[in-house]
Amino acid sequence: MATVELQGVRKSFGQLEVVHGVDLDIAEGEFAVLVGPSGCGKSTLLRMIAGLEEMTSGAIRIGGAIVNHLPPKDRDIAMVFQNYALYPHKTVQANMEFGLKLRKTPKAEIARRVADAAEILGLTELLGRHPRQLSGGQRQRVAMGRAIVRDPQVFLFDEPLSNLDAKLRVQMRTEIKALQKRLGTTSVYVTHDQVEAMTMADRIVVMRNGHIEQVGAPLDLYERPANMFVAGFIGSPAMNFIPGTVVRNGAGPVLRAADGVTLRLAPDCACEEGRQVVCGIRPEHLTICSDAEQDAVSAALRYIEPTGSQTFVFADIAGGVQLCLIAAQPRLLAAGSTIRLRAEPSAVHLFDGASGAVLH
Repeated sequence: MATVELQGVRKSFGQLEVVHGVDLDIAEGEFAVLVGPSGCGKSTLLRMIAGLEEMTSGAIRIGGAIVNHLPPKDRDIAMVFQNYALYPHKTVQANMEFGLKLRKTPKAEIARRVADAAEILGLTELLGRHPRQLSGGQRQRVAMGRAIVRDPQVFLFDEPLSNLDAKLRVQMRTEIKALQKRLGTTSVYVTHDQVEAMTMADRIVVMRNGHIEQVGAPLDLYERPANMFVAGFIGSPAMNFIPGTVVRNGAGPVLRAADGVTLRLAPDCACEEGRQVVCGIRPEHLTICSDAEQDAVSAALRYIEPTGSQTFVFADIAGGVQLCLIAAQPRLLAAGSTIRLRAEPSAVHLFDGASGAVLH
């Protein structure tokens, strides 16, 4: 196991800087997930850790040693790619042995490591097959087996599940997480899928436009996002946002939104009168209530999206804002009807209207 430390890491392609002075410390044995939209710099950052992409400036340390100018083979890392990167003409066993043979590992040690990895990954019966004879999930296991046999200080995963179907992705992310815990190897995992990040990570690193927006445990980011970007990116369905102005009256602070919509805020809200803010509400914190509820907002129900265990309801409030909520009794609802919605004031997040930063 080893720590991974990034200090002021930058990457430019010509005049275009795509990674802007990233600082990040990953602890020994930690499973860190880099997540963000396409083009945010997460894969470029991973490739710089691997040595596949040259940094423009900064320092990368693995196990306390600076590796800036070391080639990938000398960084004691193993990488699992999105497209598996298996040799089609070699058997599963030969694919797993290949890197060890290049390092001139003794034959007996190669055989032991391959046998151990194959047993861990359920590949023992497949060692004589070629990649074309394997399913997508089996090919990904072979790619992971090839990484495991090297016994590296760090595993690097570059969107390894994106080529798999939805059911297999769920299965494989559980297997990868369990495998990482069993081996205890420091791991850095890149994905654009925030559900993967939430379910797999010890810590999530949320990136946007080459910057780190927030780092933290999955539930910390979900419950205490640093800004609107993190709040909207982490969580499925995404957080609802309602822009408006803080107004204080005898009943306590409220958000006054477009077209007369008002929303009750927590009594301890410290925002001053007239401040432009954006109110954030998770779908599970919106409830359908009776017409007699004073703090409710009228909404036009547009469509209902059943997923099996949950049903998502999408409704429009005045001002053209669409809200999503999770319905407890979806069979009683009908598209085109008018419903009343209430948000628990203590569950409302407030963000600055200009910067998007969270307001405490």
